[in-house]
Amino acid sequence: MPYDCPHQLRRILCVVAARPNLIKMAPIMRALRQLDPPLELPMVHTGQHYDADMDADFFDTLDIPAPDFRLEVGSASHAVQTAEVLRRVEPVLDETEPGAVLVVGDVNSTLACALAAAKKNIAVIHVEAGLRSFDRSMPEEVNRILTDQLSELLFTSEPSGMNNLTHEGIPSYRVHFVGNVMIDTLTQQLPSATPVQALLRRQNLVGFIEPEAPYAVLTLHRPANVDDPRRLRTLIETMVRLSADVPIVFPTHPRTRAMLLKFELGELLDGARIACLPPLGYLDMLGLMHKARLVLTDSGGVQEETSALGVPCLTLRENTERPITVTQGSNAIAGRDPAVILALCRDILHFGGKKGRLPQYWDGHAAPRIAGVVAGWIAQREERKQ
Repeated sequence: MPYDCPHQLRRILCVVAARPNLIKMAPIMRALRQLDPPLELPMVHTGQHYDADMDADFFDTLDIPAPDFRLEVGSASHAVQTAEVLRRVEPVLDETEPGAVLVVGDVNSTLACALAAAKKNIAVIHVEAGLRSFDRSMPEEVNRILTDQLSELLFTSEPSGMNNLTHEGIPSYRVHFVGNVMIDTLTQQLPSATPVQALLRRQNLVGFIEPEAPYAVLTLHRPANVDDPRRLRTLIETMVRLSADVPIVFPTHPRTRAMLLKFELGELLDGARIACLPPLGYLDMLGLMHKARLVLTDSGGVQEETSALGVPCLTLRENTERPITVTQGSNAIAGRDPAVILALCRDILHFGGKKGRLPQYWDGHAAPRIAGVVAGWIAQREERKQ
């Protein structure tokens, strides 16, 4: 079996597919590089979500080496995308012969690479395991459940993940509560975050937000919100109404921008105090969220980042796979009802909203904890071989 070979055990293939993966992978690779003896860490970028300029910005900002392999899968349906990653990653596994494949998060590439590895009897390491929305209409939920079932080592970011994996029959010795690696990156990069006024100047939006004045940030990208024309219209109309109370900065995901054009909804934004920006680099987005009075999102990562920053966040979904951001952090589930969303926003604008507190192990040191467990796991396998 591949993971019985000590040489191969010290080679871990790291998988990234989208910009949030890079935020998580950067501190992990940094911590794994510091192990003694060192590990080999080839990286494959599946290209599930890819923009040359934006990817270059993230690689440079986060000090990540260029990928050793690019699969260039591109956008497609969930089935096609998953199948293409499976097909294209298999030769990479044959060439690199890793002792383990390390995947993060819940995108299609996460499941596809885990499945390809498992079929070759290569150990799978899953970071951000155990998160559950309990909504299987979300493709990401299916990816999470199946990836966890295939994994040899599972690292959780909050206690709910431990409980979920126990209920699903994952042996406890495989599961390790290490905290949130996204917060490792946030902690390291926050001092370099882009000041809001500098970002606005670069986007030719001088005066859109007065210095020290309140503003809101909006992100939308999930298919459940943006692929349904009626739902997207309702959300945009709600944001237009909210913009009468507070200016909104809206970094627009390529998928969302395409749907606004497809459904001819862009004219709803005419005259509203909503600044539609292109996708932003990590430091730009971090600076924008850090000083916001309020963030509205359907992104799981943004829920975590705002909780770490103590910025009130409203999730424009009916559920979250990150419940600790609600029970301890600054997040609240707003759903999609305009009256509820506007009431919660106005309460935050008038009374400040909850700041929450930092959950356990969201301390900037999750990645070293992961590296320590991986080192111990490799040592056990090497002892077995002797």
